[in-house]
Amino acid sequence: MSLGKAIIFCAPSGAGKTTIVHHLLAKLDDLIFSVSACSREKRVGESEGVDYYFLSVNEFENRVENKEFIEWEEVYKNNFYGTLDSEIQRIWKIGKHVIFDVDVEGGINLKRHFGDKAIAIFVKPPSIWHLEERLKSRKTETSESIARRIGKAEKELSYAEKFDYILLNDDLNKAFVEAEKVVTGFLKL
Repeated sequence: MSLGKAIIFCAPSGAGKTTIVHHLLAKLDDLIFSVSACSREKRVGESEGVDYYFLSVNEFENRVENKEFIEWEEVYKNNFYGTLDSEIQRIWKIGKHVIFDVDVEGGINLKRHFGDKAIAIFVKPPSIWHLEERLKSRKTETSESIARRIGKAEKELSYAEKFDYILLNDDLNKAFVEAEKVVTGFLKL
């Protein structure tokens, strides 16, 4: 198993990518989660350096200017997300593979950056309706933010074919098994 690979999971918000990534982290010892940086407010239960590196808009923009990000984007107005190069180097220095849980644009940018050292997996929900129900059940979103996320999800679903693998998440246990198979197969290459 060669080290220094990148596993990229992408999906519209609410499709289950984070749950699948956490499952893989618990099952596969060679994976370490890449903590993204963001400029949004910390949510209840989130921790600095575990869920995200929480930066101010100004600090995020300064790091962009200093070329410290592999990829970044402004997802919503003054709401930036990105992958710090230092985070990837930290993981690879300890001889592990990096696993990402990012939005679709970020995933496409990461795949472009890493090329053959990466596999990009798109987690597809059974339907937009299922996605909306999952977002509502979180009870962390306002009706406006859910509407915004659903609008974005409709666009993101059109990008699925740009990924190396599409993982349909209509049954979570089945998705876990399929994700393990795809990832372990890639890591053995």
